[in-house]
Amino acid sequence: MKRLLNTLFVTTQDSYLAQRGETVIVRVERETKFCVPVHTLDGIVCFGRVSASPALMALCAQRNVLLSFLSEYGRFLARVQGPVSGNVLLRREQYRRADDPGRSSEIARAIVLAKIANCRTVLLRAARAHEVPGSRTLISRASLRLERILKVLKRPQPLDTVRGREGEAARTYFNIFDHLILAQKDAFFFHGRNRRPPLDKMNALLSFLYALVRHDVTSALESVGLDPAVGYLHRDRPGRPGLALDLMEEFRPVLADRLALSLVNRQQIKPSGFVGTETGAVFMDDETRKTVLVAYQHRKQEEIRHPFLGEKTAVGLLPHVQALLFARCLRGDLDGYPPFFWR
Repeated sequence: MKRLLNTLFVTTQDSYLAQRGETVIVRVERETKFCVPVHTLDGIVCFGRVSASPALMALCAQRNVLLSFLSEYGRFLARVQGPVSGNVLLRREQYRRADDPGRSSEIARAIVLAKIANCRTVLLRAARAHEVPGSRTLISRASLRLERILKVLKRPQPLDTVRGREGEAARTYFNIFDHLILAQKDAFFFHGRNRRPPLDKMNALLSFLYALVRHDVTSALESVGLDPAVGYLHRDRPGRPGLALDLMEEFRPVLADRLALSLVNRQQIKPSGFVGTETGAVFMDDETRKTVLVAYQHRKQEEIRHPFLGEKTAVGLLPHVQALLFARCLRGDLDGYPPFFWR
């Protein structure tokens, strides 16, 4: 089993990443600020004006350390990776299934079932903890609606129908999301999902966390030899990692939504940590971004029992576990893909 390695997040603007032997060095104004052995890293994520030497890029490619570049506010820009790894037969089977509408629907349906079930778990936990009777009733109604969609999706159906049910479930979930925010309501409200750019503080927080999950899932897929670009629920589009977005759906409620709600409700982040622009876009400042990154890393260290394997695993390893299970499904070792259901 893959070890839970660290992700190095570089947020200081004008940082420069270099190589010294087997060590990654972070310099700011030619002064070394941080050093870390490359073998302890699973990935490096650079935000904003951060550059890297060709030697460092080559080292990361050789050691299978995914080097990603994001905008200062979390929008994905590019990544550096080495030669494609894994069995070419595995990728050929991935492509064949993506071209088969029936098999694509089967895989997409499994992923959507897990996503909706995990969203429903978020709502059920909130309903148990909610102190406002009116909101508790609305949350309970939304969870029942998601339960009905889950029952419908247990039957095989065309891919377009699966996408339609997923969209219906997403609207139900996000329509009630504002009721899950219990503190700092004047500043942290949610009136619907918006992005590119986010137009309020809660959407800015969610978009940033989704970018982190996307990086981890992409890294996991590449580590087992799968092509992150060819998905089933998310179809091919230039520059879009379809399969990474597919598997992300299982983890959004668990790794991003719950953490965002926790950070706001526990007042670990403040409204003053967000900055608005003339265009209406809202972004986090450096200190808030660092707080979120630390909380995300701590969340990844927690252990849970995997519902399919029955073994304890760190939350941060879940993308790698699911990538391995997906590869086993494609190889024929499993009858179908077992998605991650949060308990």
